[in-house]
Amino acid sequence: MDREIPLSIQRKEKRKLILRYGIIALAIIIVIIFLMNILESTLSYKSITIGTVDKGTIEVTVNASGKVIPLTEEIIVSPINSRILEVYKNAGDSVLSGEPILKLELASVETDYNQKLDEKEMKASKLIQSKITLENRISELQMQMQVKDMNLKQMQTELKNEQYLDSIGASTTDKVRQAALNYEVAKLELQQLKQQIENQKKNASAETKVQELEISIFEKSLAESARLLKDARILSPQKATLTYVNNQIGSQVSAGTQIAIISDLSHFKVEADIADSYAEKLSTGAKAIIKIGQLQLEGTVVNITPSVKNGVIQFIVMLKDAGNSRLRSGLKTDVFVSHGIQEDALRIPNASYYIGAGEYELWVVKDGQAEIRKVKLGESSFEYVEVINGLNQGEQVIVSDMSQYKGKKSIKIK
Repeated sequence: MDREIPLSIQRKEKRKLILRYGIIALAIIIVIIFLMNILESTLSYKSITIGTVDKGTIEVTVNASGKVIPLTEEIIVSPINSRILEVYKNAGDSVLSGEPILKLELASVETDYNQKLDEKEMKASKLIQSKITLENRISELQMQMQVKDMNLKQMQTELKNEQYLDSIGASTTDKVRQAALNYEVAKLELQQLKQQIENQKKNASAETKVQELEISIFEKSLAESARLLKDARILSPQKATLTYVNNQIGSQVSAGTQIAIISDLSHFKVEADIADSYAEKLSTGAKAIIKIGQLQLEGTVVNITPSVKNGVIQFIVMLKDAGNSRLRSGLKTDVFVSHGIQEDALRIPNASYYIGAGEYELWVVKDGQAEIRKVKLGESSFEYVEVINGLNQGEQVIVSDMSQYKGKKSIKIK
């Protein structure tokens, strides 16, 4: 017959069992932690990138961020206040030079242009009429001058006759005096008429020039109206890609409003930003390296914006290989702008660890062991970083990302 185990003994056995399982669980946890620590402190050579400290030339650069943009981009604006009647192309479509993009309402512009054409004809006719009137007036005065000249010659003859008659006693002194007076008056009248003709010619010339100037100014206004009429027929200015178009048929557009953008998406440049603290290290004509993933392209700095906006300066990099097939509008880039040369510098390969001159904790590799070391770094190029102190020529340094090992002093490498 089975005997019932006392409750106190059952509790004692239960406590022993719990203690046994607890010790086993603790041992397992300790083993796991130990193994994890061993694994975390061990690296494979294949998983890291190691650079060797050497001496050489550093083409010093400053780093900027950039964006690929079309080499040429033309914004088309509405030349007049109008509304959109028709849209012939959509964003993304290829367009040829002179190809219609959209149609604006042109009734008011056409009416204004036609009115100016009529007004031009009226002004031209008025000028012709004015010239004829002035020429007729001058012609009349010239006829009068011929008559005056004939009268003067007649009076001169009469004066000579009276003088002759007076010399033989057949005339009187009064008659001679009167003939002389008549001759002098006729002479003055002829001179006056000649001066009047000369003045009339000058006035006619001035009046004609004024009217011709008015017509010239008006023709410029007419040409501007013709240009507006032509521009209002929205055509593509070049063979390119339509990257934007206002396709809201019936919508009102004001003069100067952007209605389309034409871009050359076969060739590109880079628009870059850099902190204004680097302004003195930036110059037009400087060599630049553009990095997009694994793609590297050479370029030249142009068009540095003189003003600072939000603490940054903008500049443009023209690419040597602007038509590279891997370029796409909007791609983000790293830009490295050269601004000096350092000869015989102690250097290590540049990588993601470098964010500017200063002190760093780098992993130095020796005999299968990597140990942390404080290193002071200086200027950099696209490829190398200057070592000021903390490393010696020939030493090897891990240049790949080691952020997960922060806090450790040494790591084994297999």
